[in-house]
Amino acid sequence: MIDVQSIDAIAQRLANAVPPGLAQAREDLAENFRDVLAQGLRRLDLVTREEFDVQRQVLARTRERVEQCEQRIAELEARLAENGR
Repeated sequence: MIDVQSIDAIAQRLANAVPPGLAQAREDLAENFRDVLAQGLRRLDLVTREEFDVQRQVLARTRERVEQCEQRIAELEARLAENGR
């Protein structure tokens, strides 16, 4: 998952590691680090936290629906077996 805050934190840590003589360029470097990190992560075909959460909700609803269907099928099978006697 791509977490923008994590990318920003990593980029800031990299920028802070820049030698003191290049302190003026820190903000530019931080921005460049952010861009490079984000681009690299996009190539990995990762999903955002938001996309992950949406899919988790979809899965939870689907799982609930499957459980309801399984219960209904079991009830119908029981009724069918009862009527078949």
